[in-house]
Amino acid sequence: MSSKKYLITILSGLILMSVLGAGLFWGGYRHGLSKIPSSESITSVNNKDVDQVQGVDFSLFWDTWKAVQEKYVGRANLDPQKMVYGAISGMVNSLGDPYSVFLEPQKAKKFMEDVQGSFDGIGAEIGLRNGFITIVKPLVGSPALRAGLKVGDKVLKIDGKDITSLSLDEVISMIRGPKGTTVNLTVLSLSDAKSKEVKIIRDTINVPVLTYEITKDNFLKVNLTEFSEDAGIKFNQMVRQLNGKKISGMIFDLRSNPGGYLEVSQDIASYFIPEGQTVVVEDFGNGQENKTYRSFGYKTFENIPMVVLVDEGSASASEILAGALRDDRGISLVGKKTFGKGSVQELNDLPGGSKLKVTIAKWLTPKGYSIAENGLEPDIKVDLTEEDVASGKDPQMDKAIEVLKQAVGVSK
Repeated sequence: MSSKKYLITILSGLILMSVLGAGLFWGGYRHGLSKIPSSESITSVNNKDVDQVQGVDFSLFWDTWKAVQEKYVGRANLDPQKMVYGAISGMVNSLGDPYSVFLEPQKAKKFMEDVQGSFDGIGAEIGLRNGFITIVKPLVGSPALRAGLKVGDKVLKIDGKDITSLSLDEVISMIRGPKGTTVNLTVLSLSDAKSKEVKIIRDTINVPVLTYEITKDNFLKVNLTEFSEDAGIKFNQMVRQLNGKKISGMIFDLRSNPGGYLEVSQDIASYFIPEGQTVVVEDFGNGQENKTYRSFGYKTFENIPMVVLVDEGSASASEILAGALRDDRGISLVGKKTFGKGSVQELNDLPGGSKLKVTIAKWLTPKGYSIAENGLEPDIKVDLTEEDVASGKDPQMDKAIEVLKQAVGVSK
């Protein structure tokens, strides 16, 4: 798959989230041109190098730079490159968009590791909820789960440093680290009145992309944890392995799936949606023409009765697939309202190994519903409490099975 293909998570922005090391949602990413735009293409600032600028007094930047160089008490140890990175980060942060982020070389390298394979971290999906960095889900068998992190825990500090003013990507960078090292999180649980310290030893996190089973009722239960680069391959392998097996219905579990590559979401949707039908629409706004992604029409599961499981951790590519299946096929969504990561980020390669991830568009479902910020409301709302998880119960899955039985006429 080309490096210039779309990626949907963070992440950031809960944007893997898989966190897998720290947890970031993949966002709708795509690679931009690997070059700096020419000055002629920048319309918001004119006469940048000479004379008086129009619209923006860019001389303010150089006046400040000059004052720091000449007057700062520690000027002998100034790092000009670090100052440039800080200035650029401040510019991007001023957008007020948690998914638009400047990544200096080291952070850019970590970001690319996140979307390309396993890495070291704590194994918890995290996201930004109501202004707080929140644990979406600690992964099974992860250091985070062993340390006692729970769904809904708010992370207030990392190694004693307040993180309330940091971006999601910055938090992820702080949480991640080499296997065997320790990170201390200050968290506030839903059930606790006071915050507590949680010490976690990082480890290498590996999560199966896809698992499946066939129940006694001949229901195919598929769990997809992310839309990674190899998720489409794994899905195709499953299809081949199922050849000749009787399947009367399907439950597609997209809970806590933070997203990934757009093309993978489109590819998997093509097993369920007739050729040519819309999977998702990219809305650029500003009077620009929308771009529509359509099904390739693989036909395998076009007529099979289905139920899709979603929750607060279902984001980005997961929401695209769930929205397409509901709009195009009338398939019911069961669970909790999805995260609402419905924007696409362009990933631009910059000189020196830096990258700029900037929001350029929003995603619309086939019927025109904006996923961004709103998320998808389930057709059948079912909670999954901490008590349920602790006792091994899964009322959301139970309801999905019940709905599917009714659809195929299987007695309870």
